[in-house]
Parts: sequence; C-alpha cells; structure tokens
Amino acid sequence: MKGRVATGITAIGLLLGLALQPAWADEGSGHKMGYGRGHGEYGRGAHAAMGHHGGAGHYLRHLLKHQTEIGLTEEQVTRLKALSLDLDRTRIKTEAEIQIAERELASLVHDEKAEFTAIEAKVTQSESLEAGLRIAAIKAKREAWALLTSEQRDRETAEHEKMMDRHRSGAGKSEG
Repeated sequence: MKGRVATGITAIGLLLGLALQPAWADEGSGHKMGYGRGHGEYGRGAHAAMGHHGGAGHYLRHLLKHQTEIGLTEEQVTRLKALSLDLDRTRIKTEAEIQIAERELASLVHDEKAEFTAIEAKVTQSESLEAGLRIAAIKAKREAWALLTSEQRDRETAEHEKMMDRHRSGAGKSEG
C-alpha cells in the first residue's frame, strides 16, 4: 500500500514538474495584454500561453496600424480586422476554458480520492486547448500574410525594421 502511494506521489510530482517547466522558461517574457490570469500552481502560466499566440495578434495590429505605409487596400483592411476579431474571440473563449480546466485540475490534485486517470485527463484537456489556440494563431498569421502582395510584404518588413530600430534606440517604445 505504501509503495503505491509513494509511486502515485512521485508520478504526480513528475507530471507537475513537466507541466510547469514551459512556464518557467517563459517567465519574464515581457508579454502584456491582459494575460495576468495565471493557471494556478499546476498550470503552465500566463506567459507560456501568451508566448505562443500573442505574436499573431501583434502582427495583425501592426499591419492595421501601418496600413497606409504598407499600402493596404480597403478590402485587405476589412479582412485583417475580421481576422483580428476572430482571433480575439477564439483567444478569449479558449483562455477561459483553460482557466477552468486548470482550476479543476488543482482541485483534483488536492483531492486524495481523485483517480490519477482523472488528473491525467484534465492535464491533457488543458494542453489540448492550448495547442488549439496556438494553431488558431498560426493560421491567422498565415492568412494575414497571404493577403499581402510581395510588394506589401517588403513594405511591412521595412516598417517593422524601422519600428525595431526606434525601439532599440529607446524612442517609440509604445510603437507596434
């Protein structure tokens, strides 16, 4: 009996260590956009989640902010705004689902009577939601990129470089 308990505790510790490792790696990544929610002590953490899909939203906002310099058409702007809204909807909904799953996971972990299979299923559910959100962000960024002509892509790259130069020199840190 003691061996099974010790094995279970060791397995939970290992599982939790693996689940937390990506959050530690992304700690202090500087991403801000209302992601201060955290997932509790057993979750991946806000920075880990943000790090994977925040770039797509930033990219879409960058394109819209610099639409004149890039030379976007009205149709492209309309489509980019729709992509941005769709991504925001997906992000908000999925992050809420992740929060719920992480709180349920914490509850299961603290419940001595909870089956380990239920804990594993909850971890898998949370990770699956995160993966879906990452895929949605990648898809949105690719769709936005596909909307641009090669000339507009070159202009976007040049605009981005100008912004980065200003950022590196300390001027225009709020640009993006």
